[in-house]
Amino acid sequence: MIPARIYDVTRPLAPGCVVYPGDIVPEFREEDHGKYRITGLILSSHSGTHIDAPSHFLESGRAVDELPFSALMGWCRVIDCSGAGNEITAADIGGKIRGTDKILLKTAFSGKHRFSEEYPALSAEASRVLAGEGITCIGTDAPSIEGYRSGGEVHRTLLSAGMVIIELLDLSEVRSGEYWMIALPLRLRGCDGSPCRVLLLDGCDHDGTPCGGRT
Repeated sequence: MIPARIYDVTRPLAPGCVVYPGDIVPEFREEDHGKYRITGLILSSHSGTHIDAPSHFLESGRAVDELPFSALMGWCRVIDCSGAGNEITAADIGGKIRGTDKILLKTAFSGKHRFSEEYPALSAEASRVLAGEGITCIGTDAPSIEGYRSGGEVHRTLLSAGMVIIELLDLSEVRSGEYWMIALPLRLRGCDGSPCRVLLLDGCDHDGTPCGGRT
């Protein structure tokens, strides 16, 4: 593919970034060693834009270093759910997932920099629909794929179906359509998740056929 544009949909991981309540607040401590500098990092496996591995909620689930690259790279579909309110239902996405196995949900939270308990989240019904459709990866620009007061049902449904979950994306500059996605976590052995860098490529195939950002 010949990319015409590359979108970095990763939120900057820095002091003051959005933090889910109860998670570790990232800290950066720079040390000057004269001829060089190093920075000590304190963060969690779910800081900033990050991937949830199945082991995040499932005792026997895969760790983040065991995730297949096929779920982390390839064509994905950005679905605009900005008008869905606080709950993204099966009706909001049901007719928009055919023909793809990776989806990213653009919500009203994109571009926001303060945590809110009322962020848009996937309903339990919608998670069951996705689990039955062979989706391998689902991403959201919200702090979590499920509601703040939920008990983990959505995570367990998605992860039990073998899905990879990406949270806290920034899709504010991306329109609905098809993109080539690269979403790579750190290779943290045995870990339940990892910060990641997520890129969306919008461009043309080898023969010049337009391929990205299609509605």
